Amino acid sequence: RLAEKYKECLTSKEKILKEIEVKKEYLSSLQPRLNSIMQASLPVQEYLFMPFDQAHKQYETARHLPPPLYVLFVQASAYGQACAGLLQKGLALLVVVGKLLSPGSPCSPPSLCTDDESDSDAEEEQTTKRRRPTLGVQLDDKRKEMLKRHPLSVTVDLKCKDDNVLHLTFYYLMNLNVMTVKAKVTTPVEMTTAISAGDLLSPDSILNCLYPGDHGRKTPNPANQFQFDKVGILTLSDYVTELGHPYVWVQKLGGLHFPKDQPQHTVTADNTLSASHMELTVKLLRSRLQSRLALHKQFASLGECPGDRAAGSSCTGHLAPVTSHGAPLHSQPFLLSAGACLSFPWQLLIPTVDAPMGDVSSLPFPAKLQAAVVLNPGYSTLPPIFSLCLNWKGERTGSNDDNIRAMESEVNVNYKELWGPKPGHQLLTNQLQRLCMVLDVYLETEPHDTSVEGPKEFPQEKMCLRLVRGPLRLKPFKFNYPQGFFSHR
Repeated sequence: RLAEKYKECLTSKEKILKEIEVKKEYLSSLQPRLNSIMQASLPVQEYLFMPFDQAHKQYETARHLPPPLYVLFVQASAYGQACAGLLQKGLALLVVVGKLLSPGSPCSPPSLCTDDESDSDAEEEQTTKRRRPTLGVQLDDKRKEMLKRHPLSVTVDLKCKDDNVLHLTFYYLMNLNVMTVKAKVTTPVEMTTAISAGDLLSPDSILNCLYPGDHGRKTPNPANQFQFDKVGILTLSDYVTELGHPYVWVQKLGGLHFPKDQPQHTVTADNTLSASHMELTVKLLRSRLQSRLALHKQFASLGECPGDRAAGSSCTGHLAPVTSHGAPLHSQPFLLSAGACLSFPWQLLIPTVDAPMGDVSSLPFPAKLQAAVVLNPGYSTLPPIFSLCLNWKGERTGSNDDNIRAMESEVNVNYKELWGPKPGHQLLTNQLQRLCMVLDVYLETEPHDTSVEGPKEFPQEKMCLRLVRGPLRLKPFKFNYPQGFFSHR
């Protein structure tokens, strides 16, 4: 009986082995078929905007990302998929693959905080004879190793509905445990670069102060300063052009938080922190891109358009209802250092009454309004600030003329009236247009000098209820729409 049962078991075993072999052959034949099916479906995936194969490759590559970049990749991908409708065209994400780490190398490089004695001992143990590197060369090598980036990076393309794209490339500094970002703007149509607008889309400034006080020039990790002292690095700002800017919001998108009051020994990436900051940061990035592009167009066009056309199509009747005496606006960039005197880059030139409005370069300009404009990085949420100087029968500023101070208040304090249609990116142009209006009121309401023969230099064309009011003799700078007259505030 045992012999018969043994034979039955052997027969059953052989049968099962044959079935296993058949199934293995069948499974091995499925892989080529599946590959051919996936290759054949690529055009369909592209047509339906469902790149499954590309997404699979992305996630395979993302497995090699360091934790902060991986958290950023996952959260940005999830937000792009969940809010594609709100983002018009959503987020286009791809992982840029650099040179992978060798299989034998560890994921986290060794610490560089070693003493000089250990370095000298290692050199003495070397069998080959070579010249000992100088201290300067050693420090340079240590600095390069200290600032070494992970070979993988994550690129996030943030598209707007007008096909303008903000490319953000995120890096991870392995030894500093800090993330950095580099920005680049691409537009579907090549933009005319005005001299005064050259830095608006600069990669070094477009993301500046996305959150208040976040300039991206210093490392947010307090522990890095001790590492810098060992290799002779004074500040990380000397290397941001090459490495990228370590903004605080970049660390939060990667799930990194460095509390200054309670320094932690190790900081790990937190998915919850990244998810809580993703939506607001994306909205701020889109708003920054749109406002900078709008500001760039305004700078490019202001020097070409006369004062009455500077506001463009966005300027409605209650903002610019009248024609100005002003000739074209001229601008030039300027830097204001601490303790320096203000220069006035914006100039509105007012020709004489009988001068034809043609080539204004050779015309006499009895009145010239100069404006120093301070633009906040958060334009247009934070309005530009104007400081005026009128050169007409002497120099008149806010310190010696109450009406000049009232003109400044008209654009600096009452700027909400000039925002126009949301999101109000044409605020600067509308402020300049309002300056043209109030300058006309200022000049037209000046009393005529009876000792001078001839007509009034600037005849009154604006309808004003009262020319002056109060002990300060303030002029009517408030425009009332749709009645079309000026009054006092």
